Amino acid sequence: MKKSIALVALAFGVTSAFAQDLTSKKGEPILPEAGDWSIGIEATPFLDYAGNFFGKTVKNNAPTWNFLNGNNVIVGKYFVEANKAYRAGIRIGFGSNTERAMVADRAAASNTTVTFPSANAMKENEWKHSNTAFGLTGGIEMRKGKTRLQGFYGGELGIFFGSSKDKFTYGNALVATGTNPVLVSNADAFAGANNVNAAPPIQGVAGSARATERKNGSTFTFGVRGFVGAEYFVLPKISVGAEFGWGIGLTSRGKTSTTWESIGASSGATANTVGTTTIEGSKSGSFGLDTDNINNLWSPSAALRMNFHF
Repeated sequence: MKKSIALVALAFGVTSAFAQDLTSKKGEPILPEAGDWSIGIEATPFLDYAGNFFGKTVKNNAPTWNFLNGNNVIVGKYFVEANKAYRAGIRIGFGSNTERAMVADRAAASNTTVTFPSANAMKENEWKHSNTAFGLTGGIEMRKGKTRLQGFYGGELGIFFGSSKDKFTYGNALVATGTNPVLVSNADAFAGANNVNAAPPIQGVAGSARATERKNGSTFTFGVRGFVGAEYFVLPKISVGAEFGWGIGLTSRGKTSTTWESIGASSGATANTVGTTTIEGSKSGSFGLDTDNINNLWSPSAALRMNFHF
């Protein structure tokens, strides 16, 4: 009996959700109106949650809000008319992270003879990582339809810029000569930073080397596209939809640049010296004229999305 009541209730709910009334029982308008704003998110986590809730096949984790855009740009709309909206997206991000590590003072002779309870002399290493991200999109969307099912089409363009760099500061300065030289050591390595290269040596660098600065190369992306799609308003001002796009995508990636310091003897020299050199990488880029997804500036083609209007 309980199962029958549940099925009837579910059927009633589905019928109500898909009815073609343009106002709710409380008199709320179903479709967006002039002056409304909208924000879009990926619908997949919510659909998975609903499917798992009824199917009970896997652990049902609560859904999360996910960005539609591959570059984490917040996207939204403003309706100037019921059938016309301006699209926009933006991301402005700056960040930095600093890691520090204590290492032995390799120039201190006492470190070779210290006994308990005395402590070894220590120096501090520092790794500072910083990054910048900027994204901006804009366009016009035209809409068609007088029921809960709405079609839309239009065009938009966008840009994205991203860059990052690393700076390494070492407590132990390299010393090439003397009774207690200070050499490049794996003790200066930060996990995941790849800032110490022991062997084989880097091209243009004599022997082991450690990085002092790394510029990871900037990325610039530009895109222009037309789009067409459809969405269904399952609840007042809440819709589920998808779209396809076609257009131009251009991405340019700048050179990487890493400055290394090491100890070695230059050509013809008899004594080792401390030296630095900068190694540059190559540029790269891509271009495409095709349907989405030719670059990650735009949201995934045909991915289901939810739009909230207010």
